[in-house]
Amino acid sequence: MGSGVWSTDVYDAADRYRRSTGRSAFAYSDSGARTVHPTLDPHNTVRESRDSTEHPESLSIAVIFDVTGSMGDVPRVLQTKLPKLLSLLLRKNYARDPQILFGAVGDATCDRVPLQIGQFESDNRMDDHLGRIVLEGGGGGQMSESYELAFYYLARHTELDCFTKRGRRGYLFVIGDELAYDRVKAREVRNVCGDDLREDIPLRRIVSEVRRKYDTYYLLPKGANYAGNGTVLDFWRGLLGQNAIELDDPDAVSETIALLVGLGESAIDLESGLADLADAGSTVTSAVSSALAPVDRGGRVLSTWGLPTTLQGDDRISRL
Repeated sequence: MGSGVWSTDVYDAADRYRRSTGRSAFAYSDSGARTVHPTLDPHNTVRESRDSTEHPESLSIAVIFDVTGSMGDVPRVLQTKLPKLLSLLLRKNYARDPQILFGAVGDATCDRVPLQIGQFESDNRMDDHLGRIVLEGGGGGQMSESYELAFYYLARHTELDCFTKRGRRGYLFVIGDELAYDRVKAREVRNVCGDDLREDIPLRRIVSEVRRKYDTYYLLPKGANYAGNGTVLDFWRGLLGQNAIELDDPDAVSETIALLVGLGESAIDLESGLADLADAGSTVTSAVSSALAPVDRGGRVLSTWGLPTTLQGDDRISRL
C-alpha cells in the first residue's frame, strides 16, 4: 500500500546478515520453492498505490521481470542495485513519493509460476517482495513468454491514486528478451488471476489499455539469450515505439529506470541525469546514455514515444 520510508541502512544491515549466514537474497527461490509465494499470488487480488499523510503525492512504479531461463541473472542484479535506484529517485528528487511494485512473468503455457505480483511499497518491504520471487528458469523454448498476462493484471487489478486523483500515469518497466503471445487467453486469466473472461483479448488491445494507466517501457538487456535479436526488438517497437529500449549492459537496468522516471517527471534533462550517475560513481553511465539517446536535452520524450501529451475528457493525462 506504500506506507513507510526506505532506509539504505536497513537494506545494508539485511545484506550483511545474508552474507554472514550464507543466505541468498532470493532464499525462497533458492530453497527450491516452485509455487508462488502467498504475498505475490495474483489470484483474486488488487494491488494499490495510495496517497497518505506520509506520502501525499504517490507515484506508482511497476517493475516486471521475465524470470525464464533466457534472462539469466538480471533479477539478481537489480536486487543488488536497489539502493542506487531508490537513491536517485529520492535523494535527487526525481520523484517525491515513489511506490514500487516488483513482479515476475514466465510462460503460462508450461511454467508452474507464470505470474508473480508484489505490492506497491515505499519502504524496505519492496526488497522483501523482490526476494520472494521464484526464479523459475523455465520457459517454453518458442521465444514467447506471457507478458500479456502481466499487462492484463496491471491494467485491471491495480488502483493508482496518481492516475485516478491527478490524471497522471504511473510507470511500468518490463524487463525481458522474448515476444509476448498474440492474445490474453481467457483460460489463463481464469487460472492465474481468477477472472472469468468471456473471450480472449488481442495483445494490442491490452497493451493500449495498460498504457492508459502506465507509461510503459520494455527493456531488452544485453546478456539475455535474445538480446540483439531483430525479431524481438521489431516486435516491441511495433507495440511501444521507442519505448522499447536496448541496454548494452544489464547492470544499467536500475539507473535506466531511475532516469526515465526523472525525465518523465521533468525533474531532470538527460544531461543532468547522466551527471547525477557520474557523481554517484556509476560505472554504467555510457550504457545509459546510449540507451536513452532518443530523449532530447529538454527531458521530453520524443513524439514517437507513448501517448499524446494531452487527451480529452476522461482520457485527460497531464504528463509526458
